[in-house]
Amino acid sequence: MNTSRSEELYAIARELMPGGVNSPVRAFGSVGRKPLFIDHARGSRIYDVDGNEFIDYVCSWGPGILGHAHPEVIEAVVKASFDGLTFGAPTGKENRLAELVQACMPSMEMMRLVNSGTEATMSAIRAARGFTGRDKIIKFKGCYHGHSDGLLVQAGSAALTQSVPDSGGVPASYAEQTLVALFNDKDSVRELFDNNKDQIAAIIVEPVAANMGVVLPDVDFLPFLREITEENGSLLIFDEVITGFRLGTGGAQAYFGIKPDLTTLGKIVGGGMPMAVYGGRRDIMEQVAPLGKVYQAGTLSGNPIATSAGIKTIEILMRDPEIYERIEKNAARLAGAFRERARKLGIKLHVNQIGSLLSAFFTGEEVRDYQGALSSDTSAYADYFGYMLEHGIYVAPSQFEAMFVSGAHSDEDIEKTIRVLTA
Repeated sequence: MNTSRSEELYAIARELMPGGVNSPVRAFGSVGRKPLFIDHARGSRIYDVDGNEFIDYVCSWGPGILGHAHPEVIEAVVKASFDGLTFGAPTGKENRLAELVQACMPSMEMMRLVNSGTEATMSAIRAARGFTGRDKIIKFKGCYHGHSDGLLVQAGSAALTQSVPDSGGVPASYAEQTLVALFNDKDSVRELFDNNKDQIAAIIVEPVAANMGVVLPDVDFLPFLREITEENGSLLIFDEVITGFRLGTGGAQAYFGIKPDLTTLGKIVGGGMPMAVYGGRRDIMEQVAPLGKVYQAGTLSGNPIATSAGIKTIEILMRDPEIYERIEKNAARLAGAFRERARKLGIKLHVNQIGSLLSAFFTGEEVRDYQGALSSDTSAYADYFGYMLEHGIYVAPSQFEAMFVSGAHSDEDIEKTIRVLTA
């Protein structure tokens, strides 16, 4: 496979940007390769600058549920562009997008449009702290909620009682307000509440973890989180940046039947444009400026181009709910092909799949938490990544990311991928 033009662009990029990329995983570091530079994409396919064509299962890390360059979404964006890119003033499109979100997720009684998932989670936590008058929050090891300072922490040696920064530039004193529990471990959550009585503002959780690979919640885990937060006067925040509109138009909260106090959305809600949303109970959101004392603002928030893409994407999903059945069926077929490959080659592999999300972990262990994910053989994953790439299939350049199936993936795409996997 010729990648000479990508290599030239990467050499230039490394002089201009840290690692030659604008988001770390794009550097292909964990798979021991140089990144491909993409020229264009259509439907289920992406094409790099050297003319190589791939079936794409990254889907821009989730937003591409309809596939790339969906004609109706592109038409809406182009039309909106002719009216102006940004006004820094309200538009009716902001109302329309908020109404669609509310119709799909009734827990979103009031919301604020922002520009990224990081901004949404950061703002939701600020609102939770402002509403409760408490400073501490609980997150789960292996769950990623963007790169704001207070969320870039990992467990220290006393894993359930203190946290240390997971990034340079984050003050330890700030990170101390973030407590780290273990996903699917109810006792670790109970211990944090017992040791921090009346100090915890909220729990923030990916209802389906998708940033240590796809890890499903135990059947009683999310109901437990809802119960313990209510018992302790704390809020429950669902980070649905990935699961929102991915597991259905109602997101994970409808899928599992759990009503959070606050929700964050990103990716699909913007139809591929920079867009995110946070919101929830009206009494909490009324604490946000200009109504309350919790400040948050953004020049490009709710801009007419991103709202146009989001509106059209959600409208398409609402009018064609069967898309979720199709993409779940295809994801399940791929999961079966992974298992068949493991059986055929006698390799250790564990596959997690829900809806159109799946991950193949190169481990013999069941993966239901961060520790299980870390048991994966990342060198085996790197070999698998290279094999797939050489056969025209583009998957995440990291063991700890999800594989996304879109509505644009045809039966031919799925069958070709299965043939490659089971060859």
